[in-house]
Amino acid sequence: MKRQTRQRQAIRDVIRAVDRPLAPQEVLAEAGRHVRGLGIATVYRTINALVEEGEVTRVEIPGQPTRYEKAGLDHHHHFCCDGCGKVYELDGCALRSTVPTPEGFTVARHEITLYGQCLQCRSA
Repeated sequence: MKRQTRQRQAIRDVIRAVDRPLAPQEVLAEAGRHVRGLGIATVYRTINALVEEGEVTRVEIPGQPTRYEKAGLDHHHHFCCDGCGKVYELDGCALRSTVPTPEGFTVARHEITLYGQCLQCRSA
């Protein structure tokens, strides 16, 4: 485990507190409120270390920057807002028992991303 710094703790706290996957720039904006002088290089290094330690997982959305969320969440999918670009978590997965597979096939994993407008963008 790496040394615990104020920067590292602020980054960890932000990822744990927010209930959606965050891009590194979003982590920087939020954690920077608590730690003056925090830089994007520190955010990337810390996020990569947290991924290696298993505390954080990558969320890959086609055509979007990689985002990160706390590890250990139950299987779920994501919603990407076309307006603001934020990505949100969707609870659960209705596909596990409803998608027919060819005989003899076993599904190991799947990813689904829904696209549209979040409530904030829709209200604007």
